[in-house]
Amino acid sequence: MSDRDGGGGTAVVRRARPEDLGRVVELVAEHAAYEKAAPPAPDLATRLSRLLFGAGSRLRCLVAELPDGSLAGYATCAPELSTWDGAEYLHMDCLYLTSTARGHGLGPRLVEAVREEARALGLAETQWQTPAWNEGAIRFYDRLGATSKEKRRFSLPVEPIQGSQASTLKSSPTPARSATTPSPFLVTEHLRG
Repeated sequence: MSDRDGGGGTAVVRRARPEDLGRVVELVAEHAAYEKAAPPAPDLATRLSRLLFGAGSRLRCLVAELPDGSLAGYATCAPELSTWDGAEYLHMDCLYLTSTARGHGLGPRLVEAVREEARALGLAETQWQTPAWNEGAIRFYDRLGATSKEKRRFSLPVEPIQGSQASTLKSSPTPARSATTPSPFLVTEHLRG
């Protein structure tokens, strides 16, 4: 990680520790408000603790620590797959700095720390997205030399399995499928509305 001077003392970009989670959750809430998104889940600290520090964790969180020890920003990332490339890449899910921490060189240092994580994992690329309206972030990424693609991100909630369906799935082995057997998860009919 980096410990170059960020002006007014030494700012540090480092991996988050368990004791940072309270402040990270506050930063996540600020980030969500900034992006006009729903607030984070009430138990986010517990969820992040498991995802960051639990067995087999894939998520990484990097924080920007100011000289006074306060955290002014964070970046999270995790390995993902690209079917088109047939390769893994590091997906930067979040990058956020408080408004007073912007413009002091911490953003490029957080991005470089994410790139260092990718290198350590043997991954050749980092990818991320930002809202189309976030012109400041787009200019920042352009200055870093990043390239962009026009795409929209969609999400679809998955309802939990209820009652007997859940116990049937838990106790049933996954059946083997041949290459010619269609996946039960493929939609084969178009629904008309």
